[in-house]
Amino acid sequence: MGKLKTADIGVVAYVLAAFIMLIVPVKAGLLDLLLACNIAVAFTVMFSCMFANEVLNMSYFPTILLFTTIFRIALNVSSTKLILTTGDPGNVVRTFGEYVGGNDIIVGCIVFVILIIVQFMIINKGSERVAEVTARFTLDAMPGKQMAIDADLNTGAISDAEAKKRREKIQEEASFFGSMDGAVKYVKGDATAGLLITLINIVGGIAMGVLRQGMELNDALSQFTILTIGDGLVSQIPSLLISLSTGILVTKGSKDADFGTVLIGQLFGVPKVLYLVGAVIAALGVITPLNTVIFVGLGMVFIVAGRVMAGTIETAEIEHEADEEEAAAEEIRQPENVTSLLQVDPIELEFGYGIIPLADVNQGGDLLDRVVMIRRQIALELGTVVPIIRLRDNIQLNPNQYIIKIKGVQVSEGEILFDHYMAMNPGYVEEEITGIPTFEPSFHLPAIWITEGQRERAESMGYTVVDPPSIIATHLTEIIRQYIAELLTRQDVQNLVNNLRESNPSLVEELVPKLLGLGEIQKVLQNLLREGISIRDLLTIFETLADYATTTRDTDILTEYVRQSLKRAISNKFFLSNETTSVVTLDPKLEQEIMSSVKQTEQGAYLTLDPNKTKAIMDSVGTETKKLEDLGKMPLVITSPIVRVYFKKLTEDYFKDLVVVSYNEVESNIELQSVGMVTA
Repeated sequence: MGKLKTADIGVVAYVLAAFIMLIVPVKAGLLDLLLACNIAVAFTVMFSCMFANEVLNMSYFPTILLFTTIFRIALNVSSTKLILTTGDPGNVVRTFGEYVGGNDIIVGCIVFVILIIVQFMIINKGSERVAEVTARFTLDAMPGKQMAIDADLNTGAISDAEAKKRREKIQEEASFFGSMDGAVKYVKGDATAGLLITLINIVGGIAMGVLRQGMELNDALSQFTILTIGDGLVSQIPSLLISLSTGILVTKGSKDADFGTVLIGQLFGVPKVLYLVGAVIAALGVITPLNTVIFVGLGMVFIVAGRVMAGTIETAEIEHEADEEEAAAEEIRQPENVTSLLQVDPIELEFGYGIIPLADVNQGGDLLDRVVMIRRQIALELGTVVPIIRLRDNIQLNPNQYIIKIKGVQVSEGEILFDHYMAMNPGYVEEEITGIPTFEPSFHLPAIWITEGQRERAESMGYTVVDPPSIIATHLTEIIRQYIAELLTRQDVQNLVNNLRESNPSLVEELVPKLLGLGEIQKVLQNLLREGISIRDLLTIFETLADYATTTRDTDILTEYVRQSLKRAISNKFFLSNETTSVVTLDPKLEQEIMSSVKQTEQGAYLTLDPNKTKAIMDSVGTETKKLEDLGKMPLVITSPIVRVYFKKLTEDYFKDLVVVSYNEVESNIELQSVGMVTA
């Protein structure tokens, strides 16, 4: 347990005093002090609510309501004891009864009833409704706010720390308004209890005066009613202040603004309004029998105030313009800070102004949400975190054009038609549909732009129909897959290592940096990602590296060992277990030629094949893989384990989508059928 602080002692004493008053009789002098404290606390709460910049500055308000309510009821009980037993509840209660209540039974009762009506029927009723509606709308708005935060985080507008802070604030607001919805019932119940206690005190006081003290009925009625009204007033006025505080807090919303400044500015900040009010008030004093001096004088006050406000606004505008000019001049005079210009975003999506509605949440666009889903999809598919994708508009582009940049360099582009859909023939639809011919940007397939009215017909005919946001998202996803190896940095690898260290510290300590450095692990992971192999199973990858790093530090050879350890995942990705897979194989003689042309150097291994031989091999690869493509199959070549990495390097510049797999990367239950052999 922590040390008990002074503030803790104060809160405990406040709550404990309430329970003591319910049990132990309180002297009149002490009761006066406690009643004065109760009034002071009520004013403190009200002013704190007025000048709080946002509702979360008063996040403990529901608890404050509970404490002040129980304290006020305890004071009611103590004053009731004194009224009924001694007839002298102290100076405060007597003053409120005689002075505030006019020392008259009828006046006091009317004032008391008016306070109850104002509090119970107006302030409490309104506060309860506002709190209920605010709580419901706050909870309903939570998912949208969370998505907005994710979108801002994804586009780099805010940092992870800022996103976490905003999420916590949303949770706190929802919790606060939910608590306020119930806490307002305390105030409502307090008003009802005050009315009942007052009625009971009047009846009890008359009974005590007549039966116990031998007083006449009229005397007992007069004395005890005035004291009871005083007791009711001294309780209800602080209760009214607390009710008013509740109303201020729940109607204020969560606007980050100073209450007084904003209220006065909104009410008296428009000179035209003050002129009109002044003219109307002055006219009433001249035309009607109303007091001319008061109404004309008040009208002139409003007109003068309007003139002063107009002058203040003009001065503020001039000062603002001067400040802007001075700031612009100062910016010109200052030496340019070029450091910020050196930052290069890993991934950028720039688009023309015609595509802005797709990225604007306020216009119903969901492109930001799709970008968030792309990062999640890649993380699940390839096991790596995609860097922040920066989205920005570019007026230099055509309205419907977009470009994708990797590390500041454009790598791809596309163009869409807003309010149109792209229809693609999957290959078996014979009936044609009218539209604007185009090409799908991701895979450069022929497609047609169609209107909303043609969508259902195209889908019923068998066309694949996609909307513009899906086209952009698919294109962006394919580009990220293509360049994900390049985007994997040493810092990303360090983050992956740190995550694995939490569950497998001994493995990480054995491997990094004793056997392999961070850069070497990065090269292995990049090799895997470059061929579309997921690195999500980092435990298996690191286990394999730890096994073989003692014999070699060649990252290409280590990659091959890792691929063989991941053969279940590779087989699942490229082969079907329930049917025979058609593949292309390598001529054993060709494999022997490739291996004999490998030269080992300190910088790594490379091939020294004759250019004519290389061309012959590529021609053969093209011929054989076309057989697979004609069958609608993936172009896939099977090689021996020792040749795979070199054959892949040989073909990657000519055949981007060619999959090269070694026999050791295929599960034993996979059936293969060779449809051709690559020869030289």
